Amino acid sequence: MVEAVFARLEARSPIWTSRAFAGFDQLLILAFGTLAVLGLVLSFAAGPVAAGRIGIADPFHFTERHVLFLALTTIAVSFTAMLPITMARRLGVLVALGALVLIIGVLLFGAEIKGARRWMHIAGFGLQPSEFLKPGFIMTAAWFLSAKPEDGFPGSLASLCLYGVASILLLLQPDYGQWVLLTGIWALMFFVAGWSWAWIGGLGSAAAGAMAVGYVTQDHVRSRIDRFFAPGSGETYQTDKAAEAISSGGIFGHDLHEAAGVKASLPDAHTDFIYAVAVEEFGVIAGLLIIGLFALIGWRGLVAALKTDDVFKRCAIAGLTSAVCLQAAINIGVNVGLLPAKGMTLPFVSYGGSSTLALGLTMGLLLALTRKRKT
Repeated sequence: MVEAVFARLEARSPIWTSRAFAGFDQLLILAFGTLAVLGLVLSFAAGPVAAGRIGIADPFHFTERHVLFLALTTIAVSFTAMLPITMARRLGVLVALGALVLIIGVLLFGAEIKGARRWMHIAGFGLQPSEFLKPGFIMTAAWFLSAKPEDGFPGSLASLCLYGVASILLLLQPDYGQWVLLTGIWALMFFVAGWSWAWIGGLGSAAAGAMAVGYVTQDHVRSRIDRFFAPGSGETYQTDKAAEAISSGGIFGHDLHEAAGVKASLPDAHTDFIYAVAVEEFGVIAGLLIIGLFALIGWRGLVAALKTDDVFKRCAIAGLTSAVCLQAAINIGVNVGLLPAKGMTLPFVSYGGSSTLALGLTMGLLLALTRKRKT
């Protein structure tokens, strides 16, 4: 039904039939563009509030930066989407190597913030290398998993070693949220590559064991999990305010320029809790629209993965799609109280330089791999 409607639009609109969109999945482009526009609109609602909370004189400080990051992200998506598959794979490998090196550098020389070393500061901007590790890891792991036994290269073992190195570095920071996301992505890629449920079960058991160790050894991990299962055991201000913002939005929300609002007292309203701001400002309709757009990305990506016989493309498309959709699911789950609090942005909507650029690279690679090419 959706494809039929869009086919009619494509036949009547000269925009979609132009060379700039030739071969690309227009529904993916439409979803990305709509989310980017929503993020831009919401930055005008949440940005000034966030700037005022931390004492920044310029109320549009975060909004201006968000515009800059979106512009750079659009360029990254456009450039990456035009790459041939071989060049896209090589780019992914280079990004993975660069991200691993930078994470090691952060662990050795980065500043410790709230008990974690995740950021490096360059020319006044913060860079989080672990965000770029995800698309690079996906492309490299897909390349390894596509290796045939007759080639003499132990692709599955190489993929396992890559996952092990990435996991160790993420847990040393520590960043359990990114590690859980990376583990979910890799498990899906393993399944798509044709591995048995026994391997996936073993991976799940190892992940559960690592989480148990984190619960015992990391105070912030234990605190967040305890507060989720027993809200009265600790401070739950952020999640309580997010729930209040969502409930106050109603069906259609309220005026975007209304000064009063729960968002004024919601920490990280422009980043981790932007979904709550969206529902407060524009109502449940906006919340369902955002969920629908990510569902559209997931549907188009998984359909493309199922249609191809190329193991590399199938694994990479599934991994890139899950990177976007799983991150969105975690962010929305935290906002609505279904998951423990975790600092993770909403793709293409939240403010965040490293996250936005890395997700732009992810979307560009996904468009490159799903692009229909003339033979």
